[in-house]
Amino acid sequence: MNRRAFLTVAAGAMATGAFGTAFAAPAKPKSWAGESGPAVYFTRDLSSAGLQWAFEALGATLPGKVGVKVSTGEPGGHHFLNPQLVKGLVQGLRANIVECNTAYGGRRGNLHDHIRAALEHGWCDIATVDIQDGVATMELPAPKGAVRLKKDIVGANFRDYASYLVLSHFKGHAMGGFGGALKNLSIGFASRSGKCYIHSGGKSETSWLGGEQRAFLEAMAEAATAVCNARPGAMAFVNVMNNLSVDCDCDSSPSAPTMKDIGILASLDPVALDQACVDLVYAAPDGADLIERMESRQGIHTVEHAAELGLGSRAYRLVEI
Repeated sequence: MNRRAFLTVAAGAMATGAFGTAFAAPAKPKSWAGESGPAVYFTRDLSSAGLQWAFEALGATLPGKVGVKVSTGEPGGHHFLNPQLVKGLVQGLRANIVECNTAYGGRRGNLHDHIRAALEHGWCDIATVDIQDGVATMELPAPKGAVRLKKDIVGANFRDYASYLVLSHFKGHAMGGFGGALKNLSIGFASRSGKCYIHSGGKSETSWLGGEQRAFLEAMAEAATAVCNARPGAMAFVNVMNNLSVDCDCDSSPSAPTMKDIGILASLDPVALDQACVDLVYAAPDGADLIERMESRQGIHTVEHAAELGLGSRAYRLVEI
């Protein structure tokens, strides 16, 4: 079974509860925005300048060699971040683009094919592209309080970078409900075997199929926490809310967006950042399709579990710039 076929089956299984006991999300959850909590900076300017303003608002200093973690995008898809949008920020940081191979059958499953895809999509035009698990992997310790993972498996080149900017395209996801900073930290940094380990809820390093839904969501939160713990104080997070399809950039044939672009958000707290993006989707007048995708996959549980692990705060201050 290829990845596209599996996702079709998976979606039906989740809808009927076959992926484990369902736990309902509220139809209209409260917003977590308020007057306390970490700052989440927000601009409606979806330009290269807007992206740089959002990052600069953080006042973050990323030390040493910097990696900018993006999704290079599965060939065939067309909603992934435009390299020209992020070029100025990446080059200003003198950073490399970093990625890891996919676990499913596609054109990014090995070093050679993945570099070709990155070249075709324009990433190699703006910076050196480092596929971190192209040759070897390494393990990070699971965070305290983990219930699914005993470790996190990332690319061996992870150790080569002193700091990271996690630059994520916020959108839907066929299995996780949505993908933002937490997905990019977990599935994104994971090696091929690490992706299998997360998808299976810590049960397999060789197959990404058939994991129980709640275990998968919790494993993502635990892997994201493990990555952040490995670089304390040396990470910053930016989510770009454009091309808001219900499908991920890992999909070679994603559904067309049914809602308008929203803007760019940045924070030093990945939990607050993803929560703010979720809240903005609920506040949008045209967010029904993406809300259904998030709720049908119980996607908010990744945020919940990450907060339980102490990775960040669901409460935040939204600061428009």
